[in-house]
Amino acid sequence: MPKSDEQELSLKWSRRISLRHRILAVNIFAIAILAGSILYLDSFRSRLTQARVEQAATEVTMIARSLSQVPDHLHQPLLVRLGRDSGARLRIYNLDGEKQADSWEGAEPTYQLPDPAEEPWPRWFARALDNGFDAIVGAPQPPLLKLPEDDRLQAWPEAIEAHDRTGTTTALRRAPEGTAFVTAAAPIESDGRAVLLLSDNATEIRRVVRAERLTLVIILVATITVSVLLSRFLARTVAGPLRRLALAAHRVRLGRSREVDVPRLPERRDEIGLLARALHDMTQSLRQRIDATEAFAADVTHELKNPLASLRSAVDSLERTQDPALQAQLLDIVRQDVNRLDRLVVDIADTSRVDAELSRARFEPVDLGALIDVMLPGWEQRAQDGQRVAFARPHGGSAVVMGDESRLARLIDNLVDNALSFSPPDGLVTIRATRSKDEMLLSVEDEGPGVPEDRRQAIFSRFHSVRPDEDFGRHSGLGLAIAKAIAEGHGGSIEVGDRPDGRPGAWFQLRLPVGQS
Repeated sequence: MPKSDEQELSLKWSRRISLRHRILAVNIFAIAILAGSILYLDSFRSRLTQARVEQAATEVTMIARSLSQVPDHLHQPLLVRLGRDSGARLRIYNLDGEKQADSWEGAEPTYQLPDPAEEPWPRWFARALDNGFDAIVGAPQPPLLKLPEDDRLQAWPEAIEAHDRTGTTTALRRAPEGTAFVTAAAPIESDGRAVLLLSDNATEIRRVVRAERLTLVIILVATITVSVLLSRFLARTVAGPLRRLALAAHRVRLGRSREVDVPRLPERRDEIGLLARALHDMTQSLRQRIDATEAFAADVTHELKNPLASLRSAVDSLERTQDPALQAQLLDIVRQDVNRLDRLVVDIADTSRVDAELSRARFEPVDLGALIDVMLPGWEQRAQDGQRVAFARPHGGSAVVMGDESRLARLIDNLVDNALSFSPPDGLVTIRATRSKDEMLLSVEDEGPGVPEDRRQAIFSRFHSVRPDEDFGRHSGLGLAIAKAIAEGHGGSIEVGDRPDGRPGAWFQLRLPVGQS
């Protein structure tokens, strides 16, 4: 993998966290943002409280102005009616601090101040939750309400301030059960002979906040449930298959490839499915390579045994014979076996390097016409018994392919060498290079016995040959196998058949993708 891709795909802070936990963490993060909205209901409650305080100031001002327009003996019945309509408690104090009128006298109280110790457990639990949320967000707490034993003007600082300033004042306290207790005071007459005090236990603020909080909690619980289910779904469809693939790859690495069934997941068309199929195909390719390597090793062992056995027999016989003619014959056998072993070792080493070298090779434009021109004198020197090599030269620059020049030279040399080995005396080997659309077609024809149809695939196998009376010192049976490997490494192919003109002989055609000239 290129270094830039490695840096892009690398993880810093989360590399030790499993994918399952990352999926859950991302979903929980979104839920945490929603949970934060429950905590920030404090700002909503503050706005409601402020609105109630302003409303109390407006109400006390309007009532005070109304009371200044009626006689004193009508204040009490008017306070009772206004208190019932507003839901608040209205009291009038004179300058001496005495209470002159009270909306609760002769009427039902408009609000209550329950004792928390006497409340049932559901209310106690709800109040504990409220206090817990307030503690988490650090909500400011107004001073606790302390009801005066002697209900006088001096017990209410806001009323004294309203009298001194001859204007409306407000105050906010906290009732024993935690609700907002709002008071507002205003002078009744311009000469300041009396003060009106409005008080209210604003329990509706807590009810509204609790209702909103309950709604958000329900949404939060539903979101958590859906998020957990989605996380499990993603973990099962993403993390689970990845874990199975990783385990299968680990078992393949341990050398148990034949025991491992890498899932292909054919029903999945996403990236996980692509990865599964890629790993499956890679494992199959690895198995094939292992099988090919094992088969190649077995073939090498078998091919080396024959010349070694012949060489051992000739050497042993040399020690026991005194006949000069027989000794010369045995030395010739030794020489042939040594040549055979040398050819085998060279071709085996070349075969084992082909795939590795092609995987690392950097392909460049190669003109096959110019390459064959360079190689042609060597083939003519190699030809025996009047054999000839003819090359139908293409136009300059028209036979260019992308590849490794040395390997392509070895491929063509093996095809021509194979044709020369089967050509009869005075036989002609013909080489042609033509272009067909996006392919270069290179054909090699000889005048030999040809290749039987049932052997045309087998001749490309390693150590396989159809030569009767083969000279093993010159041919190892690897030439066509090497040629096929090089062709496939260049994205091409080789096929064999009868000559197109109907004459006796073999016809090999090489197909290679066309490069840029």
